[in-house]
Amino acid sequence: MLRATLLDELGYLPIDKFGADCLFQIVSHRYERGATLLTTNRPYKQWAGIFNNDATLTSALLDRLLHHVETVVIEGKSYRGQSHAEI
Repeated sequence: MLRATLLDELGYLPIDKFGADCLFQIVSHRYERGATLLTTNRPYKQWAGIFNNDATLTSALLDRLLHHVETVVIEGKSYRGQSHAEI
């Protein structure tokens, strides 16, 4: 049984070619087998910059991720930053 995978803050740091290839393999293996949750502050059109500017890999990755997706856009102030706003 495959469990859900969570990738938090995708795009916070750039991913080199090896890392992008590894992540693609994980997503491909999980495709239609288990839930994968991603959080990011980057729109899909900027994802190639996360993955070493590899447009082909990014397109293939998004193809698998977006096939059965529910995208939720959360707008507003950061939850983590709320306590700092009072200072």
